[in-house]
Amino acid sequence: MSDNHSKHGTVFTRAWEIISQDNTIPPDEKKAILKLIQVIVEAREQTTDKKVGDDEEKTITHEVISKHSLMMTVKHQADELDALKRISLNLTSNLDLQKVLDVLVAEAMSLIKNAYSVHIFLYERGELEFGASLDDKGERNKPVSKPRSDGLTYTVARTGKQIIVEDMKNHPLYKEAPSHWVGSIVGTPLKFKNEIVGVMNISKRVVGKFTRSESRLISLLADQAAVAIFNASLYKRLAQMANTDSVTGLPNRRALDERLQEEWRLAEQTQLSFSVVMMDLDGFKAVNDTFGHNVGDELLYSLFNFLAQRMRASDFLARFGGDELTLVMRNTDLDAARTVTKKVIELMQEYHFAFPKGKEMKLGITAGIAVYPTHANNPSDMIRAADSALYHAKKYNRGQYAIAKGVTGRLNPTRVKDSS
Repeated sequence: MSDNHSKHGTVFTRAWEIISQDNTIPPDEKKAILKLIQVIVEAREQTTDKKVGDDEEKTITHEVISKHSLMMTVKHQADELDALKRISLNLTSNLDLQKVLDVLVAEAMSLIKNAYSVHIFLYERGELEFGASLDDKGERNKPVSKPRSDGLTYTVARTGKQIIVEDMKNHPLYKEAPSHWVGSIVGTPLKFKNEIVGVMNISKRVVGKFTRSESRLISLLADQAAVAIFNASLYKRLAQMANTDSVTGLPNRRALDERLQEEWRLAEQTQLSFSVVMMDLDGFKAVNDTFGHNVGDELLYSLFNFLAQRMRASDFLARFGGDELTLVMRNTDLDAARTVTKKVIELMQEYHFAFPKGKEMKLGITAGIAVYPTHANNPSDMIRAADSALYHAKKYNRGQYAIAKGVTGRLNPTRVKDSS
């Protein structure tokens, strides 16, 4: 009996030596393997009179390790498939680009053990733009330094190849990097149909290689990410086109309606006012009659963008239709709206357009102002009130502005324009 116990101990000792030398087995799994060996050895002792020999000890040990490794491989592959299924569902169910990027960095953090941070940069026309990030503390989209022209991210984007840096402190790509950049990092191109749409960087605080399983997961995630980013970017561009005026490049009537709804909801929540200014270009009909609609379109593009570039960042300027503009100003009362409108009218004195054959045409702006909630209680009535004020100004005070008197009747979109 004591011999069996002694032999039993020897099997465990040798098994542990073999297992300890296998770096592919995680520490918490090594104990589970040892317990499995113990069960097999005890079972064999109860079913045979022969003593367990050295060769048989090694056979048992290697057999268990081999079967365990096979089972772990199958388990890893099953986990990868589950992860890819989850990622695919999360990405294909959303076309909002920012939400897609946020999902990607979260999935990358969950897939790669001991990941410190994940950053995604979008790549277009040779330039990288920050997309999203997540670190092990849960901080999202934390501002990061701009990618260095000769650094990892740009190198991956330009070459289209994955780069693994096992030690940032001793790698050529990081010779100019800040001293606190330590550990390992992998940069992976996000490629869709041979087009680089972005770069995903995953870093660890510790130096060393990324395992074969991690590299495979990163590549699979990158493939999914590229498709999702391409689709979301395409959807964003189409949405922008649908909300953009084809002549001036400014937001169109559809975009204006959406912005008015947004401002109205915000004003109701904050109990703050907002203003709408309807503006009409005086003298535009004469331009079309004299030079034709092509020159008229060039004028609208030039003038409307001239004005848009001089608006505050919080202001929203849209083409309402024809030669009419609508300005929406957040958190703006009547006094502020008066001041801004007056400045817009005065800007016409600074504007110059090169008409054909050196001719000069007199241009001006007439405006109507409405303020929420003084003149209207909803977006539609705000437009009606401002438009009514504009009509009044064009009739009685051309080249200036008028203030709305209150909610007016239904706006007639086919209102006959005067001979301006």
